[in-house]
Amino acid sequence: MLDHCSISHKGGLVLWSRSFTPDAAHLASSSASPVNSLIREALIEGRTAEEKYEKDGYAVKWTFVNDLELIFVVAYQRILQLTYVNDLLAALKSLFVKYFEPFLTSFVASLHAISTAKVAANEVTSWNFVKAFDGWDTVFDKLLRGLEDRAAQDRKARLRTVARPAPEESTSPSDDQSTAPSLSSDAPHDEQQIARNVQALKNRLRGRGGRRGGGVSRTASRSGVDNVPTSDSESPAKRKAKTKTQRKWGDEPVTESDMASLDFSLDKNEASNGAIGSHDLQALVDQSSLGTRTRDGLYEVKDWEFSKEGEADKFIANALQPGGAKAAAPSGSLGTLGSLFARLTGSKVLSEQDLKPVLEGMKQHLMKKNVAKEIADKVCEGVGESLVGKKVGGFQTTNAAVRMALSTSLTRILTPKTSTDLLLSIRTKLSSPLPSSQQRMPYSITFVGVNGVGKSTNLSKVCFWLIQNDLRVLIAACDTFRSGAVEQLRVHVRNLSMLGVNGATDSKGRVELFERGYGKDAAAIAKEAIMFARDKDFDVVLIDTAGRMQDNEPLMRALAKLVSVNNPDKIIFVGEALVGNEAVDQLTKFDRALRDFSSASSSGKGRGIDGMLVTKWDTVDDKVGAALSMTYVTGQPIIFVGCGQTYTDLRQLRVANVVQAILND
Repeated sequence: MLDHCSISHKGGLVLWSRSFTPDAAHLASSSASPVNSLIREALIEGRTAEEKYEKDGYAVKWTFVNDLELIFVVAYQRILQLTYVNDLLAALKSLFVKYFEPFLTSFVASLHAISTAKVAANEVTSWNFVKAFDGWDTVFDKLLRGLEDRAAQDRKARLRTVARPAPEESTSPSDDQSTAPSLSSDAPHDEQQIARNVQALKNRLRGRGGRRGGGVSRTASRSGVDNVPTSDSESPAKRKAKTKTQRKWGDEPVTESDMASLDFSLDKNEASNGAIGSHDLQALVDQSSLGTRTRDGLYEVKDWEFSKEGEADKFIANALQPGGAKAAAPSGSLGTLGSLFARLTGSKVLSEQDLKPVLEGMKQHLMKKNVAKEIADKVCEGVGESLVGKKVGGFQTTNAAVRMALSTSLTRILTPKTSTDLLLSIRTKLSSPLPSSQQRMPYSITFVGVNGVGKSTNLSKVCFWLIQNDLRVLIAACDTFRSGAVEQLRVHVRNLSMLGVNGATDSKGRVELFERGYGKDAAAIAKEAIMFARDKDFDVVLIDTAGRMQDNEPLMRALAKLVSVNNPDKIIFVGEALVGNEAVDQLTKFDRALRDFSSASSSGKGRGIDGMLVTKWDTVDDKVGAALSMTYVTGQPIIFVGCGQTYTDLRQLRVANVVQAILND
């Protein structure tokens, strides 16, 4: 049974709606409505290619009529699995347009006139939808009743098919009755016969013939000699003891002086000569990558900029010139798209057949930009749905329509729903008023991700950025599994403590390491670190976690425990820019595991990924499709990208730059 059905204009006006239950009527009028959530989280973000949207136990499906700018929406309880919803949407769209097309055309034209200020805005109130759609309720009821009756008949037919006994099939005798007994025979067997059949089957699977005796050698068995002992059947007294002898590397044990000479991790006169080992301090900071200071004295990292600015727009414009498409179009995928766009000439209404080759070329282009195949399919389907039924005319109109649809779709997906200003979030928490009896908690950030993506390295880059903004940072070494993880963070802390802030030559006291060694509970260490930071007046706690694969359930449960116990302010997923299709699998399973396991281990709602940090960004040039894939999967923003080996190699992403790089050929 349906819960809600509505027909709306894309501008937000509801032309007709029907709720079938009191709960559905309440939900339809509230901000928590599944339909309102669909508009906020799917339609506005350009996720129009999804098969259905699920929210709070409801499933929502929809379809468009682009030329009339209409949205048809159906909501029902997810557990029901209604089979006729797709047919209902198709029939609704067809019948509603057939009955009321003249009224709808004039209504949409009046809205466009209002938006262009050609008529007064109060004229829109003169439309009487109840009177205009008189009789539609009867048509809808008849349509719905017919589809429900047909679904009920199909369900009864399936049940009769399942209940009907299957005809008996004759089984052919086995080729080898001695080694492959028929266990499915209807003839009664006594216990001895069953035991013999089972034993024969076991012997056949072992490949040892019809006799038992696992210690009989194959040579003896083939020659007809039974019970010939092999080396495995010899008594333990006759066997030689096979023990591994200890290897000796020297005549004398290693002394403390030997260990000291081999230890390169300790500080050795760094304060006196201004160097770290044999490396100059300046090698840790790339002056060309340093961020800028705002008027308020805040340190901001640089924006990532795409170097080939304007090339994509220039190319598409040249490719779509009459008679010049072949000369201007290279062998790239956008060149192919340009030639496909050129076919859509003249004034016409775009159909699915017209757009099919264009969308296929668009999908191949996105995949070449490292966009995951699943995401490329959905983006192209969404672009196609927004164009089907639109009237275009001439080269420039077609180019503008397709170009704007693709650019708009990418921009909607990449535009963050939440603020990416991490520094603002930190300062807001630290400056919020507290009761006099309550002690201020530090801002905590947890870094999670798979093995080897660069969590610890990029954590140190974020730490450098925080130190430059005069914040005291405590790094919690919660990777208690990987050998050298604590030592790696210790080196970073030592380096960061010697880099200057605002011209100073030393920043000791601004960053410290909190560690408890290896093999300990990471959740307990993180909790201790947060309490230590609270007592010592640290501003931020950066929690480093062990890398783990997204399919490893025990490790994902341990990570969810760390999240539920400590409730960090931000959970940042660290991923690679090179992963392509793997980004979808990694992020989906990380987010789902965190939400499921953290909600199961705590009374509150499960926590998911709050943002992403994409590493190795400097290795992909303009193939930045991983940003699109990651943002599409989670709906969360990319806060930073890592693009080098120094502490200043951190960048912010601008949506326009990413869209430009994706569209570039």
